Amino acid sequence: MLSWVTKAAQSTLSAVAGTAEPIYGPEALQSVAKQEDLNPKYEVTDDDVKWQALESTCAETQTFYTETDGGHFVMLQIIYSNVSNIHISAQLNVKVFFPDGRVHWSAKTMTDYAFDPTFRSFFAGENGEDFSIILNEAGDSYHIKSRLDPEVLVDVTIDRKVAGFKVGKDAKTNYGDDPANPWGCIRHIFWPKNRASGTVEVKGEKVDVAGKNIFVMALQGMKPHHAACKWNFITFQSDNVAAIMMEFTTPPSYGSQTVTVGTIFKDGVLLQGTTTGTVAHTATKMDPVTQWEEPTAFKVVWKGKTQDGKDTESVLETDLKPKLDCVDIMAEVPTIIKKFVAGAVGTRPYMYQYRQEVTLKIKVGEEVTEEKGMMFSEATFIS
Repeated sequence: MLSWVTKAAQSTLSAVAGTAEPIYGPEALQSVAKQEDLNPKYEVTDDDVKWQALESTCAETQTFYTETDGGHFVMLQIIYSNVSNIHISAQLNVKVFFPDGRVHWSAKTMTDYAFDPTFRSFFAGENGEDFSIILNEAGDSYHIKSRLDPEVLVDVTIDRKVAGFKVGKDAKTNYGDDPANPWGCIRHIFWPKNRASGTVEVKGEKVDVAGKNIFVMALQGMKPHHAACKWNFITFQSDNVAAIMMEFTTPPSYGSQTVTVGTIFKDGVLLQGTTTGTVAHTATKMDPVTQWEEPTAFKVVWKGKTQDGKDTESVLETDLKPKLDCVDIMAEVPTIIKKFVAGAVGTRPYMYQYRQEVTLKIKVGEEVTEEKGMMFSEATFIS
């Protein structure tokens, strides 16, 4: 979700030009749920993990969330962004949450960057010496190395442990009044359960990243504030279970519709995929800084069927501990531009991040089991 942070927030052209959208109505949105039956096993192909590198306004990301065995939480994110084919850039974001409460954030722009011929790997600097993310030939392991920030050195490997997950034929929710020729899209591909290894060195302090990992490849193929007005993202990891819920709500121009993609893997196999789950902020408080209703409790429900046709409903319901961070996504925009954008398009983007131990209740048929694990979640408000 931090794909907002870079050029989508920093570029006044992307944020300001064409701010007012007509009311297209709900029929101008083709939810990914409409193509769910085209991929009943939710399979991911080799082509799905290729970078799309659209030649139009977009923000494309590969994000790796790691719950380390040592108690750290580490996020690595590669962003490729294109603003109207006028400004194209790439950036690495690194965020480390330390067990003692410290948070270190690094965001470094790349130079001399390029995709490999297959668009499965990405490099920056001469001979890829500054940065590289390489997908192996088998398509089940990434190796990420970076010295873009001399204070944050990255050497991390991500090994996939269960099958990838996507909804439908191409995982896309499309925007446009002609379904055959959409003018924008949102796309998500997941590796729900992986094993991370290696290190992230922060100001000389080495962090062993060995632990449980979730990988998300995302594409916003249009101006972000036109695609969605709010997001919820939840991950859950235990030894036996991996769960993901991604939910966004469109602006009124597309009928304020909610699109949900969720999955649960248990004991190494797909338990369910869903496009009918829900995320509810069951308690909130007004944040005087952001002027948003900050969630203080929520309930997440995964509804669907197992691969053998049994009804399944999983519930994660919890009071939220104090947030890890609140990200002001427009922070790097000059004040005068920030005020203009907020007034012109109603954008006031902030992201709340949470992490805590929770219990996931899984019901298959009439059988209910409980699984304790670590949750990381983000609630993002845009406009």
